[in-house]
Amino acid sequence: MVFRCFVEVGRVAYISFGSHARKLVAIADVIDQNRALVDGPCTQVRRQAMPFKCMQLTDFILKFPHSAHQKYVRQAWQKADINTKWAATRWAKQIEARERKAKMTDFDCFKVMKAKKMRNRIIKNEVKKLQKAALLKASPKKAPGTKGTAA
Repeated sequence: MVFRCFVEVGRVAYISFGSHARKLVAIADVIDQNRALVDGPCTQVRRQAMPFKCMQLTDFILKFPHSAHQKYVRQAWQKADINTKWAATRWAKQIEARERKAKMTDFDCFKVMKAKKMRNRIIKNEVKKLQKAALLKASPKKAPGTKGTAA
């Protein structure tokens, strides 16, 4: 499988840590092998140099020339509808679920535990029923009259 997610002008990246963690930015220009000029016009990230170590590249690419003004980056962002596409990805859903789980109270954890127990009990009972039915159906039947006769 060929690697296709390169650092390039227009590539949308997810900021994994730092002051703008958990936000999306677009790479406006590559400064050197360690940093890029990024801009997040629709995510409240001002244009700034950012190290690649802080970013994780996504599959989204915007079309605009290098070092384009924020107005053009915003137009490309809105035209490509990046925010809704990002929200629909599995990656974004996992991040949201992780945050939701971290915000749970002790009582919420208790309710989840009880619901999981009930679900597992229902599944266990259904599996037992199916196994019992399969065992009765698959058990070999003995022929009548073979009991106690010797040849």
